[in-house]
Amino acid sequence: MARVIQPILLQRKPEWFKINRQYGEDYLDLKRIVHGRALHTVCEEARCPNIYECWNQRTATLMILGDHCTRACRFCNVKWARSSTLDPDEPRRVAEAVEAMGLHFAVITSVDRDDLPDGGAHIFAETIRQIRQRIPDCGIEVLIPDFQGNWDALREVVEAGPDVIAHNIETVPRLYRRVQPWDNYEVSLELFRQVKRMNPAIITKSGLIVGMGETKEELVEVMRDLRACDVGILTIGQYLPPTPRHYPLDRYYTLEEFAELRDIGYQLGFGHVESGPLVRSSYRAAEQVESYRARMAQSSAGAVR
Repeated sequence: MARVIQPILLQRKPEWFKINRQYGEDYLDLKRIVHGRALHTVCEEARCPNIYECWNQRTATLMILGDHCTRACRFCNVKWARSSTLDPDEPRRVAEAVEAMGLHFAVITSVDRDDLPDGGAHIFAETIRQIRQRIPDCGIEVLIPDFQGNWDALREVVEAGPDVIAHNIETVPRLYRRVQPWDNYEVSLELFRQVKRMNPAIITKSGLIVGMGETKEELVEVMRDLRACDVGILTIGQYLPPTPRHYPLDRYYTLEEFAELRDIGYQLGFGHVESGPLVRSSYRAAEQVESYRARMAQSSAGAVR
């Protein structure tokens, strides 16, 4: 008998999903900085549950290339459109915002822009260059789309020199057609291989959201595939449907299950695994990179001995 998935409204969230909604001065200041420069954040557009914690700690993930995505993935709350405008001045305003926020580590993501020949790669690269020009010591992570397998476009981003290139797998291959039918699992894996061929020094990172009906065995297989592509950082978080119209929630994972997945990730060789109910790709991104580098340095020291 097929399992019946309860609608999200009938499933009570576990205690550990309580969110402290604090609108502190830093939260309000970041909001002024972002909105005053006509910028977007994935924190707001995707209704991230960590926005209060992150913004009160003066960290935010800026979203470039507009606020309309050309892919209507069923787990995501970002608005959909076949095409959107392109703002060549956006990289400058993003760099200004990063400087105004006082960030030491900036995370830049985007909507998918399949309407553009390069998928928006040039704007990504120019944003990296503008931040480097204003704040040379600022770490930069870019969470990029797959550019539809356009590796020349990817090369422009790589050559701009970010510290981290992230690209989220999101779910297991079996669920792709239901959850993100415009994405391609093999193209995503190839993206990581290409980044490492172009510049092995760049840290690569991916993210999974769980609770959509995948099995543990499927998750472990995806983790193995990512490690085979030398992905160094992995994030694992609970799927929370933004509205009842989105892809249905299958179940909530327990804290013990998240800990088990983290341990499996380390056993498979990831340099850092961030696994927990409210974890999202850019959650505590700077700390993730610090942890990764410390583990890699420790591993290298052990190998020398």
